[in-house]
Amino acid sequence: MQHHETVPLVAVQRGSGPWLYDHDGKRYLDAISSWWVNLFGHANPRINTALKNQLDTLEHAMLAGFTHEPVVSLSEKLSALTDGVLGHCFYASDGASAVEIALKMSFHSWRNQGLGGKQEFVCLKGGYHGETVGALAVTDVPIFRDAYDTLLKPVHTLMSPDARQAMPGESADQVALRAAAELETLLKERAAHISAVIIEPLVQCAGGMAMHSPVFVQEVRRLCTAFNVHLIADEIAVGCGRTGHFFACQHAAVWPDFLCLSKGISGGYLPLSLVMTRDDVYASFYSDSMARGFLHSHSYTGNPLACRAALATLEIFEQDNVITQNRVLADRLSSALAPLAVHEKVKHFRQQGMIWAFDAQVQDPQLAATFSRRFFASALKHELLLRPIGTTVYLMPPYILTDADTQFLAQRLQTVFDEVMSA
Repeated sequence: MQHHETVPLVAVQRGSGPWLYDHDGKRYLDAISSWWVNLFGHANPRINTALKNQLDTLEHAMLAGFTHEPVVSLSEKLSALTDGVLGHCFYASDGASAVEIALKMSFHSWRNQGLGGKQEFVCLKGGYHGETVGALAVTDVPIFRDAYDTLLKPVHTLMSPDARQAMPGESADQVALRAAAELETLLKERAAHISAVIIEPLVQCAGGMAMHSPVFVQEVRRLCTAFNVHLIADEIAVGCGRTGHFFACQHAAVWPDFLCLSKGISGGYLPLSLVMTRDDVYASFYSDSMARGFLHSHSYTGNPLACRAALATLEIFEQDNVITQNRVLADRLSSALAPLAVHEKVKHFRQQGMIWAFDAQVQDPQLAATFSRRFFASALKHELLLRPIGTTVYLMPPYILTDADTQFLAQRLQTVFDEVMSA
């Protein structure tokens, strides 16, 4: 709140494509997709049309004892994207709620199978899964959890597979195996008490865009299967094409027991999240007894408008061959960013699909403490929306950048970086 006395809020009037416009007519290239949600640009005509048509049909109906075409169609399309492996969807409104659902569903499923002692969860250092009490317990980002630590259930927090931790001569795969070995040691001791392991496949986003090898995802899947523990893949930020496949787990050619989606699934239009799971988990709740049923709900679960936005988003993926086109766009932006990649004050320049990040080599403690705020303010001055995480600068732009947008983003980013680093 105090920061906004010196860096006032930007009053956005409208959006168009990758651009946001304020009431003074100044524009800003939304290089972080408004916190990773806006995949196909603001005021996208195809999503707009789908929502307008849905408004004339059904705006909302409760999803208790009722259903509707948008939620059924969306569930079927998402299941098909997993080849039917994750054939069941449970809906909510936001990413943290999806994580809460996955945690609760894992525990309750084991209890229904006579394994009620499996009540512990495993997460990774630097992981972020949301800020409700359950999700925050498996989050390891101090700025979010420290104030509420006494409210949180204890968890096992293990080594991150972050490739930046590589020792001399060590590859990203070897870092991944080292992290997986730590998990194996824990599971040998505590598997009878552990309900699930939760990870962000390939990129730990809010923890500083820590990228890791798909080998880690493969090993976690192998270990969870071997020790009878659920695997929760939090793809809230990394799903929907962000890493180069529609689902990040596809890079490792494995499927989790629970997959959480939100953010980009509705194209950045409306709050929507969901948890996908397997037949055996579904079967564990199938009973005449209400106590064995999975009890979690809110009034707007499976909202038809949000589901319609998601269906329109999936249709764009299909019609525009987005995953393939994103690879072309990613190569183009990486080429434009090449001068920054070798900048003397940049370290760990990295990319995964449509995510780019690098760490600023900041020596001055005062600059380090204020880097993110200064960078945000400087970026606004140069018509960019960017919000570093500490001293980590990242890009997660929408999937619609033109050649001109790409060059503009790369050039202005370097200008902003040089300006902040010379302060």
